[in-house]
Amino acid sequence: MRVLHIISSGGMYGAEAVILNMSRTLNDGPHRSTLGVFLNSSNPNLQLHESATREGIESHLIPCTGRLDRTAIRRIRELAAQTGADVVHAHGYKADLYVYFALRGSNLPLVSTCHTWYNHDPKDRFFGIVDRFVLRSYGNIVAVSEGVRQDLLGAGVRADKISMIQNGIDLRAFDRASAVVKAELGLNDHSLVGLVGRLSSEKGVDIFLTAAARVLNQLPDAKFVVVGDGPDRANLEALIDELGIRGSVRMLGRRDDMPAVYASLDVMVSSSRREGLPIAILEGMASRLPLIATPVGAVPTVIFDGHTGVLVRAEDPELLATKIIELLQDDSQRERLGSAARKLVEEQFSAQRMTADYLNVYEAATVKAAKSRTRWWKSSVDPRGNSK
Repeated sequence: MRVLHIISSGGMYGAEAVILNMSRTLNDGPHRSTLGVFLNSSNPNLQLHESATREGIESHLIPCTGRLDRTAIRRIRELAAQTGADVVHAHGYKADLYVYFALRGSNLPLVSTCHTWYNHDPKDRFFGIVDRFVLRSYGNIVAVSEGVRQDLLGAGVRADKISMIQNGIDLRAFDRASAVVKAELGLNDHSLVGLVGRLSSEKGVDIFLTAAARVLNQLPDAKFVVVGDGPDRANLEALIDELGIRGSVRMLGRRDDMPAVYASLDVMVSSSRREGLPIAILEGMASRLPLIATPVGAVPTVIFDGHTGVLVRAEDPELLATKIIELLQDDSQRERLGSAARKLVEEQFSAQRMTADYLNVYEAATVKAAKSRTRWWKSSVDPRGNSK
């Protein structure tokens, strides 16, 4: 099976990690995974392309000037032919739209993964509406959580087109990691609490920072890091100054050494307002980290309160601060939660399991496309065998 993944990437986040994890696993076997990554003129980001290239995963750039770029549409069509793709797999609304226009008449099987939809501004809401419309034409659509599946059903996508596949990760990188980031930051003598995610409203980074200020009132030597980038960075920087915690918080931006980042944390937090199943949570669990998370999206399917982590109400920085303090002061609880988290990931969220599930979807999409071609041929030929 030759799979062409198409994505407009804004950094190394959940969708990008899924693509890399799946590509490694596919390429380790008899299959072949290739990437097509948009080179957006307005906001170029090559992290995924560069990471894939370093690992020997074939990756191609798709120049795109914005709006509906006909050159990008043509380039996707060329890539599908050049790579001999058996399936084209789109990730995100922009990829969904461009792949639809590039290949809608080709009978090539089209698969899309809906990682989540953002609805916090008019632009996102508009593209969400367009995406929902386009997805109705896809043969197979993957939802990463039950919440996303319900969104798809509510958007009019037929239930028989939707498969639910939970994210999976390659555990090997997290077994080899060491806490070099903590040393790099000069924080070996401090407890370090981290949040990993896109700097946007749905991730609740403001809640994390507000909780950090409360923690520092009781544990002034604690340190905090935020890893990621996004549209809210300037507002969050201003909030750090407003809270008076600049000396205790580091905004690390995008990092290419995430296993080392996780290995450097003592506690990890996910304070999201809205989620599917964050790949960062699974990576933190693979790193044996004690996690504190809000029970949004599919998070409660992996974070079992008091067993594989700690759940706190969303929008509650006071309670979040209390739980951070409890974990920082209890070494045995941190170790117990981290060990149980790792065990769960090993059993249920490996890249091998995820890839096997996607291969089943690809096979189903291929069968559907073959049936569609057969129906087209029969409709174009009259009963005497003559073309109509």
